[in-house]
Amino acid sequence: MSIATIVIIAANVIASIKGFNDFTFFEKYKFNIGAIKRGEQIRNITSGFLHVDFTHLIFNMITLYFFAPIVVGFFGDPKFLIIYFVSLLFGSLLSLGIHKDEYHYSAVGASGAVTGILYSAILLNPDMRLAFFFVPIPIPAFIFGIGYLLYSIYGMKNRIGNIGHTAHFGGAIGGYVMTLFLRPSLISQEPLMVVLLAIPIVILFAMEKFGKI
Repeated sequence: MSIATIVIIAANVIASIKGFNDFTFFEKYKFNIGAIKRGEQIRNITSGFLHVDFTHLIFNMITLYFFAPIVVGFFGDPKFLIIYFVSLLFGSLLSLGIHKDEYHYSAVGASGAVTGILYSAILLNPDMRLAFFFVPIPIPAFIFGIGYLLYSIYGMKNRIGNIGHTAHFGGAIGGYVMTLFLRPSLISQEPLMVVLLAIPIVILFAMEKFGKI
């Protein structure tokens, strides 16, 4: 595991445990529309290092642990960190844009940044196959990525669960954009994959434009 990955995981663990035990700290640094509109822009970043409980934290960090090596292997630590933080910021900014009139809307978690790393890994290694406890048969990673974002759109539209679907989607956009920016040769090497992974993004913006989100 790379130094950058260790540092990111450690920062998430330390900040999250602090938040578990310090309500004031948690409230001060979580994502909140009203507070951000009052000028507390730092919450766009700090919220990505807080989690609601250990299950939330562990799930995100395990996902990062498995997919970060693919991104680090292609780009190295510095560019991995760029993709991570751009994805985190895109997740926050999309949440801010979609929920701009909901002053009490709050969220925490590294899910946006982690989803960006996941989407980046899929772009870089589209032949990768994923298996899960509830789906023991390996499926192509790009199918999972597309399906995950389509589910996120559904979750955003129907407000399913206490989950930051918007941050997940924004993070994926950040990972997608930055990966192509840092490795534009993917556009000619994997044109079909680049187009397929863009489909949920286009659908989201079309739905937003026509007021369906």
